[in-house]
Amino acid sequence: MDDYPLLNAFLTMLWLFLWILWFFLLFRIITDVLRDDSLSGWAKTGWMVFVILLPFLGVFVYVIARGTGMGKRDVAHAKQQNEAFQAYVREAAGTNQGNSRVEELSKLAQLKSNGDISAEEFERAKQKLLA
Repeated sequence: MDDYPLLNAFLTMLWLFLWILWFFLLFRIITDVLRDDSLSGWAKTGWMVFVILLPFLGVFVYVIARGTGMGKRDVAHAKQQNEAFQAYVREAAGTNQGNSRVEELSKLAQLKSNGDISAEEFERAKQKLLA
């Protein structure tokens, strides 16, 4: 270890960190390009070729040109995933719209049988619920 001073070890670790950070940024941009629905196939191909053939310039140009939208697309994607997850949970738990309609219809029938609403009001409420 005498041949490798502490400063050189620090610089090696710094370069290793920057190298890993660079690959993280490169994969992040490739993911953003492929996930963006507003780009056509040719535009996606162009960005991919630019980022792969000239990685440093391509990444910097992409961040300058489309960097502000990356966060917005991430938030939209996260919201979409959350909504899909919530819908799946509601469906798995059995609290979807179909069950609530059945419950509402049974409540309406009970109100009608108790005499709290008339037959005409029952039919209007039923048509509104089923529409």
